[in-house]
Amino acid sequence: MNVRAADFTKVVHAGVEADPRTGAIMTPIFQTSTYVQSAPNEHKGWDYSRAGNPTRDALEVAFAALEGARHGLAFSSGLAAEQAIIQILNPGDHVLVCDDVYGGTGRLFRRLFAKYNLSFEFIDMTDLVKLEAALRPETKMIWVETPTNPLLKVIDIEAVSRIARRGKALLVVDNTFASPLFQSPFEWGADIVVHSTTKYIGGHSDIIGGAVMVNDDALHEQIKFVQFAGGAVPGPFEAFLLLRSIKTLAVRMEKHAANGMEVAHYLKTHPKVAQVFFPGLPEHPQYAIAKRQMRGFSGMVSFNLKGNYDDVVRFLQKLEVFSLAESLGGVESLVNHPEKMTHASVPEEMRRHLGIGSQLVRLSCGIESAEDLIKDLKRALA
Repeated sequence: MNVRAADFTKVVHAGVEADPRTGAIMTPIFQTSTYVQSAPNEHKGWDYSRAGNPTRDALEVAFAALEGARHGLAFSSGLAAEQAIIQILNPGDHVLVCDDVYGGTGRLFRRLFAKYNLSFEFIDMTDLVKLEAALRPETKMIWVETPTNPLLKVIDIEAVSRIARRGKALLVVDNTFASPLFQSPFEWGADIVVHSTTKYIGGHSDIIGGAVMVNDDALHEQIKFVQFAGGAVPGPFEAFLLLRSIKTLAVRMEKHAANGMEVAHYLKTHPKVAQVFFPGLPEHPQYAIAKRQMRGFSGMVSFNLKGNYDDVVRFLQKLEVFSLAESLGGVESLVNHPEKMTHASVPEEMRRHLGIGSQLVRLSCGIESAEDLIKDLKRALA
């Protein structure tokens, strides 16, 4: 499974046109907060950079192109993008959320928005019977992350979409782990797609950002109003860097996916590894769904190490190519301990129920030599 040939061309040209004044092939950085007007409310399309900026406009066109959507919206972080989506809801609304979700997403829902009379119910969305039974008249949104973070469960977007339609709920898909090149949620019935562009789209561990893509014009206007009124937008320099990063997304994702596959195959045979979570392995419980729904499996691999927490710490400290750090999707390989790091905010009882314990390790395989990554793991596991 590989990046589609057409996507190599798409990412190079998405959102980019030569500057009409200078002919510059790269979108200029319009580093300005405001714009001169010829008369009150008479301008050239921009009046204040919170509302719009030419560099950001180009990025939003590129975001839409990546997901094959009508509209793209740029935000200052992935959580800012998620926040804008939730802010189109009303007090009393109910949201169904996949249980194995990024810790920051769960924290945002449980600790911030629940205070405003919004109800969030976390359930296992690989169980479609359970999902359908959880629908209520006040359910207005179903929130899917697939593959999930950190256990890499794969949720059937098309099946969940049918349930969402019957319940008249919006279907939101967090496509961060797959990237737009390996999964196209709109093709399977999503209403809204969200990304942390900090991750694969940015790809160099030097940008914080988020994106929302939609097809429905009215829905776009609702979220765009939140973007404008709330103001959680990226600056023009961050927009420029993301435009640069998108150009190499296809070649990076192919290498991430190839490395992830090799690392997963190595780990599953290692005597010190108890269990590997990777949707590209035939043993994965949702492998058939992943093969149908995804075009590639990305570079995320999680596994349970045999032994106790001290053994895990020793393993983490012996790694040299993999760096112990938050985040994922960069060109360099990272290792993360979800229980103590990205998912520390998840209630302990829920962590135990999900299986996010002291032995769980999450890898983000970068674009280094796969041989060097495996040598690093072998040395640290010895």
